[in-house]
Parts: sequence; C-alpha cells; structure tokens
Amino acid sequence: MDTTLFGLFLLIYVLTVLGNLLILLVIRLDSHLHSPMYYFLTNLSFVDMWFSTVTVPKMLMTLMSPGGGAISFPSCVAQLYSFHFLGSTECFLYTAMSYDRYLAISYPLRYSSMMRGRTCAFLAAGTWLTGSLHSAVQTTLTFRLPYCGPNQIQHYLCDAPPILRLACADTSAIEMVIFVNIGVVASGCFLLIVLSYVSIVCSILRIRTSEGRHRAFQTCASHCIVVLCFFVPCVFIYLRPDSKDAVDVVVAVFYTELTPLLNPAVYTLRNKEVKKALFKLRDKLTHSQSN
Repeated sequence: MDTTLFGLFLLIYVLTVLGNLLILLVIRLDSHLHSPMYYFLTNLSFVDMWFSTVTVPKMLMTLMSPGGGAISFPSCVAQLYSFHFLGSTECFLYTAMSYDRYLAISYPLRYSSMMRGRTCAFLAAGTWLTGSLHSAVQTTLTFRLPYCGPNQIQHYLCDAPPILRLACADTSAIEMVIFVNIGVVASGCFLLIVLSYVSIVCSILRIRTSEGRHRAFQTCASHCIVVLCFFVPCVFIYLRPDSKDAVDVVVAVFYTELTPLLNPAVYTLRNKEVKKALFKLRDKLTHSQSN
C-alpha cells in the first residue's frame, strides 16, 4: 500500500512541478502573454510549485522508510512557516487576480492605464509581504507554548492544529486567536472575490453580443474553479470546531497536492491563449530539432 501511495504522490508531484514550470516558461517566452493577468498567473504558478515542495517530499520520505517521518524541531518550525506563508500568499493572490479581472471586464478602455506594470508589481509584492507577516503570526503563536509531552503528531506535515494538541499548557486562547486570524484572512479574501465577481457578472450581462459574454465568462471560469478548490478545503480544516485528524489529513492532501496540480491544468486546458502559446512553443522546438 505504501509503495502504491509513494508512486501515486511522486507522479502527482512531478506533474505539478513540470506543469507549473511549463506555465512559467510559456508566459516568459510568449510576448502576447505579457499582461497583468498572466503576470499574476506566473506568481501563482511559482507559489504552487513551492507549496507542493514544502510538504510532498517529506511525505514521500515517510512512505519510503519507517524512520523517514521524523523531523527536527527547527525543521518543523520552518515547514509550518513556509506552509502558511505560501498558502496565505496564494489566498491574497486569488484576491488580486479577481480584482484584475474586475477591472479588465468592467473598465476595458481604462484597464491598461489602471493596471500598469508598477501597479501589478505593487499588488504582487503586497501579497508576498502580507503572506509573510500572516505566517509569522501563526508560527509565533504556535511555538511559544511549552511542549514537554509526546512528540508525534497525527499528520503528514507540521501544521498548527495537530501541533497544538501536543502542548503542555492550555491552548484555548491560542487556538481562538489562530481561528480568528485565519478566519479573518480567508473570509475577507473570499468576500472580496465574491464582490468582484458579482460586479463582473453585472458587467458581463451588459455586454450586447453573445460572443462577448461567452468570452468574458470563459475568462473568469478558470479562476472561479481554482478559487473554490483552494478555499473550500481551507475552510473545512481551519474553521471547523470539531476537527478530526483522519479527515483533516485527507482534505489536506487534496489542497496541498491536487490543487497545485489542478491550477496549471485548468489554466492551460480552458485558456485559448495559453494553449496557442503552447502550440507555438512546440512548433519552435520541432522546427529547431529538424534543423
């Protein structure tokens, strides 16, 4: 069973890394994709690649050998910080991407002046900085407690809920602060995304041609799919009062392994511009090999 899971998770991880690297390469080489939407997509692909790398290699080591699941205390701290840093950065990136789509569809004539390179860089830097600060709060709150009892967590990664169960002190206040912290970030970002798409739908309905409406809906559909795949598991794990280890592990596997794999698949299979760029890249490689 462990061998089968090892092979499956290894395949998913390799496809995730290759898929996101391919998106980064295609957007870098094709000048037609040098727009704000794809600028944020490169950030998302970079985050997804590392988000999976933070957790999956250690899981593979655990499946490969009995002692592979051991992790030092400093490494556990680093994994928790990196996990929440990349996860919260991705959460803020989805919000920035929904704002970008809102401007593109609601103000098409002013879009290029409103989303200049400096504005995009400012928004992207803001997502990384805010994600870093949010993760620092989570990590500090988790590891400021005394840990003097058992040192085994019922999880495949160092995350706040399973670690807090090992503390030798009352964790109710810390758990409430973490609950509110994650709740404010997740619900705030999701609310902004919903508001953006309500405005987008209103703008789309005002488009006179059915072709224009279809194209606008198709542009936003990919983003909506990945947003739901990210936020639903996150809310399920962190914002439930009756959290259970076994269920949390299964759901965590979904959004740490499958969601980063799903993002490049959704953005390539449902995006005509990316597919066109991929075919151009393939033709260039074929032509260069023939010569």
